[in-house]
Amino acid sequence: MSRIRARGNERTELAFARMLRAARLTGWRRHLTILLKGLRPGTAIASDGTRFLPKVRPDFVFPSAQLAVFVDGCFWHGCPRCYRSPKTQSAFWRTKVARNRERDIFQTRALRQRGWRVLRVRECALSVRRSPATLRRISKALGATATSA
Repeated sequence: MSRIRARGNERTELAFARMLRAARLTGWRRHLTILLKGLRPGTAIASDGTRFLPKVRPDFVFPSAQLAVFVDGCFWHGCPRCYRSPKTQSAFWRTKVARNRERDIFQTRALRQRGWRVLRVRECALSVRRSPATLRRISKALGATATSA
């Protein structure tokens, strides 16, 4: 296990990028770091004692619309529809997924407090059947800024 290096959710992100390109949605950047000003390192602590960093790297950012989009894998973020707990090492995985959820909540709240709008897209929402609804969510979020600005 220790020699397996994480590659993130690259396949899921690339599918999402293809979906954005097919819909001709532009103005996005991948993995743009957003510093959480006013938050000192170590001030946010998870239930297991882990400290969160004062910066966030959403999977996709629409800077002009101040929209951050996170593409979450169903297994790693505990999708209520798709997640199935592994039979082995169940305590470890329960803790791991719970911490990921806590980090998601922390990042979402921190960005919203600083004026960003946040969308979380689950991996299962990228399926052929559900992708039109996902695109409508994104278009609606982008359209809200165009009309209000």
